Amino acid sequence: MFINHALNEIQFKIVYYGPGLSGKTTNLIYIHNNLDKSLKSDLIKIETREERTLFFDFMQMELGSIQGKKPKFNLYTIPGQVYYSISRKLILNGADGIIFVADSQRERMDENLETLYDLELNLIDSGETLQTFPWVLQYNKRDLPNCASIDTLESRLNFLRVPYFTSVAHKGIGVIPTLKAIINQVVKRILVSAE
Repeated sequence: MFINHALNEIQFKIVYYGPGLSGKTTNLIYIHNNLDKSLKSDLIKIETREERTLFFDFMQMELGSIQGKKPKFNLYTIPGQVYYSISRKLILNGADGIIFVADSQRERMDENLETLYDLELNLIDSGETLQTFPWVLQYNKRDLPNCASIDTLESRLNFLRVPYFTSVAHKGIGVIPTLKAIINQVVKRILVSAE
């Protein structure tokens, strides 16, 4: 969280985390394409030969104010490949909430678990854990024929019983409910800590 007194804004950072090609970028592009132009910035892509990171921010008007300030949400994706651990740590730094985008395909379970473990290690490095940090799970690619069952995904990935959502990000199914859920968690955490 960052308070910009000059603009009377309270800025939150939400990071889409997950294995490569799980749908993090697809989520962000769908959100960006479906927000009112007056509420969002340009989509910024930082791209190297082998990785890409997307970023944009938007104003969430329906929340009203938080501590007398307008809320603003900055959304980021991390590079999915594990060997970009330094980039992942940098992007995760200062995050207020995480959407873990898991690939529902059975053959991607190991990559989901490896990336979730990487997330936990990165949170521990910053003084948090998955037990204490606001996060939700999104089981993406539910339209594919080789999906693991929700029960299997829940038993393997959702060991803390955080809220989860099913999605088909390229069609926009489940994308907005997932984002709303993490926004609610982040705002609730701020309000509770302010009491």
